[in-house]
Amino acid sequence: MGITTRDKEQVVIPSDWTIVPIGEMITDIADGPFGSNLKSEHYTEEREARIVQLSNIGEDGWKEENTKYTTFEHAKKIERSIVKSGEVIMAKMMPAGRSIICPSKEKMYVLSSDAVRLRLNKNVVNTDYFIYATKSQFFLKQIGDDIQGSTRARTSITKIKKNTLLLPELNEQEAIASVLSTIDKLISTLEKEIEKKKNIKYGTLQKLVTGEERLNGYTDEWVPINMAKKSKLKARIGWQGLTTAEYLDSGYSYLVTGTDFVDGHINWDCCHFVTADRYYQDPNIQLTNEDVLITKDGTIGKVALVDNLSKPATLNSGVFVVRPINHAYSARFLYYVLESRVFRDFLDMLSAGSTIVHLYQKDLVNFSFMAPNTIKEQEAIADIIYDLDCEVRKLEEKLRKYQKIKQGMMSDLLTGKIRLV
Repeated sequence: MGITTRDKEQVVIPSDWTIVPIGEMITDIADGPFGSNLKSEHYTEEREARIVQLSNIGEDGWKEENTKYTTFEHAKKIERSIVKSGEVIMAKMMPAGRSIICPSKEKMYVLSSDAVRLRLNKNVVNTDYFIYATKSQFFLKQIGDDIQGSTRARTSITKIKKNTLLLPELNEQEAIASVLSTIDKLISTLEKEIEKKKNIKYGTLQKLVTGEERLNGYTDEWVPINMAKKSKLKARIGWQGLTTAEYLDSGYSYLVTGTDFVDGHINWDCCHFVTADRYYQDPNIQLTNEDVLITKDGTIGKVALVDNLSKPATLNSGVFVVRPINHAYSARFLYYVLESRVFRDFLDMLSAGSTIVHLYQKDLVNFSFMAPNTIKEQEAIADIIYDLDCEVRKLEEKLRKYQKIKQGMMSDLLTGKIRLV
């Protein structure tokens, strides 16, 4: 390993690696003229020249959003801003420095003012390696320094050309890119599998909680249940409100807020904590497994089921806890009803075209749902959906592991800490 100085900062890299300015690894760079002042006559409804916008530069490649086109005629007048398939597109604004390879979906791409096009010198840098290197902390810190203090958080062509990357020889660049590409493909495959499983789960959920499909062996008629009449709905009352100073990094009890809801469950790793005094202050909001939670502030109507509870937990303001009275229904069945279109449609009807900023207990008085006449059938339905839910969560846990492995690999491979060649 060798020590190289960059901008008065010592960077430890292998002796056969170099720190190279981006300006020395490109043959051309340009940005685009298209911004908010683009004249209406330059737009077209036809699929001619696709305008590359900031929202299209995704973390993992091209993102299909905000489709806008200009005419081929107009694009050709600004030829330097045309991007060809396989060339690099880099964001100038937040997330500044994020880079992708231009896809081949459209006949022609042309840059907005928020992006630059880089034509790489293939004798100096491998395109895939370049993309991974621009995701490294080494590069992102430079971009962060560039835009620090800027009101629009924008970098420029001049600054981009001065920014540097760590470069091994081309054969090692290709090897590094190949390894990282392999794990990216594994992650992409897993993400598609998760999406497929989620669609199966929600399709099954919708059919089972509405009675569209019945389980074998159950023929009883379903009955209406009014949630407000058959439940205890509790929340942290106003005078018990918490100050910011009471949000602890560790403590006696979890403090659950709506921001801790992730895919219908509580992400306990992200929760703040409160003291025992705050926990025991209100027994009505001391949580137990299979409690159903509904957000009433912020993004209203988000739902979570309390499970895997390993220590005391209480609620912050902004969340209802819902519990059946005298076993009037299965809490897990209610949770899946609230996850379905049945509850979404109720909230849509409640808002009636307006934006609801707060969900009151009185708003839920009119929410009723159909349910099997027996707890046994309700639980049988919940078991099937729960099994599908577990499959999704196992895949998501596997995805998180792969993503963590990838981050470690990038850190090691893009700095030369681990060598492949």
